[in-house]
Amino acid sequence: MAHGLRVPQIDLRAVLADQNPHIDLKVQTYETSTRSFLKAVGNYKTRTIALIADKRAAQAAEKKRTLERTTNVETETNASKMQEIQLVSDLQREQEERKEAELGVAAFKRQLATLRDRCAAIDSQIEHYRAIAGNLEREKRKEREHLSTLAAHSASEADSLESRLSCVVEGVDKDQLLVRIPSLSVLPVLVAHLHESKIFSFS
Repeated sequence: MAHGLRVPQIDLRAVLADQNPHIDLKVQTYETSTRSFLKAVGNYKTRTIALIADKRAAQAAEKKRTLERTTNVETETNASKMQEIQLVSDLQREQEERKEAELGVAAFKRQLATLRDRCAAIDSQIEHYRAIAGNLEREKRKEREHLSTLAAHSASEADSLESRLSCVVEGVDKDQLLVRIPSLSVLPVLVAHLHESKIFSFS
């Protein structure tokens, strides 16, 4: 609520009636009031400056804390980004290594399949050759048996011929015999006997 200016009331008649007329302006009171006012203003100014300084200090401290938090957040963010980049790089490398490993395994499987096919083909060839060898062995055994039979029969025939004609029969080459006779007189009998034989013949 505003107060109006109080104008001092002066009794001019009383002043003029005095032997030493003067007007009391109450300067001392005014000066005291002014000093009190100026002191109050100074105190207010001091408190205000101190408050402003405190606020500025608080703001500076808050700004510093905010800047530190911002710096920490940026540092953590950058670290997280670097970790993310490293993880992505590791993941890509693992994927490439896995792909190379899968390709290597696939190539190994193909090589293994090829080797198995080759082994199967070789086993088949071995069985085939074994069958051929078995057949040849059987044929050779039959041939030996046949030759043994022929040789035994021929030996019997030769022994009989040598006994009957008193000659000696010797093999000198393939399909060739050497007959040693003691006398030409037995030659016709020898030829006739050989014609009758199933082993020896003359054309």
